Amino acid sequence: MERQENRRGHTEHFCEGQHLTLGDLKEKARERVLRNQYLFKEYIPAYPRPEFHVTHLKHDTDRAGLEGIGRDKGFCDPDPEESPRLVWWSLMMRPEDIQSAERRLLEQIYPDRTEEQVQNQQRFLEKFATSPAFLKSSRLGSYRFTFPLEELLTAYSQQLCANAQPVMRVYKTVLYKQEVMYAVLVHSPANEKLFSKFPLLTDDPNAICAYRDGHFIWRPEAMCGTHR
Repeated sequence: MERQENRRGHTEHFCEGQHLTLGDLKEKARERVLRNQYLFKEYIPAYPRPEFHVTHLKHDTDRAGLEGIGRDKGFCDPDPEESPRLVWWSLMMRPEDIQSAERRLLEQIYPDRTEEQVQNQQRFLEKFATSPAFLKSSRLGSYRFTFPLEELLTAYSQQLCANAQPVMRVYKTVLYKQEVMYAVLVHSPANEKLFSKFPLLTDDPNAICAYRDGHFIWRPEAMCGTHR
């Protein structure tokens, strides 16, 4: 794993071109002798393994960022020296996304439930949805832009890809003190050579992140011991 300080001044350890499972992430961290109190919990209680289908993305920013978006009439990297120049978007986890993930999980585990059992089922998955990805609040500022994923990809295709289909790649896994981030790179086919070292994002049923039929699929893993 490599180490760097991001533009917000936070130290991050990252591995490019891979979306590492929790087990693989631990092995990489051990190789670098990294100390992380959450990653190396000796015992992580059992937890649900849902599959979230995400159809919306969000972009959080502060007042300066908001003014920049208005001034530029669109979204762009504020740092002209950065390479590659990227605009960051996050998954927007809506309540209905959590409920549909819960329904899929129960149908997989208990395929023979009666209609009465389905109706009487108590909601439980929201109790586990405590990572920053599920929070309504933002750590990046007071302003948020939310768009359907398909709408964003269509605009990106028209404005930056000459109406061609954008290319999606496995960008990197980033380890913070209490968080793991999985980044997907979306780029124009014209930049194929620039980003060819990153594997294409596929609809792998075992991958942590995938893309299928207009939505991202996220299969999160727990790294804490507080969800018993």
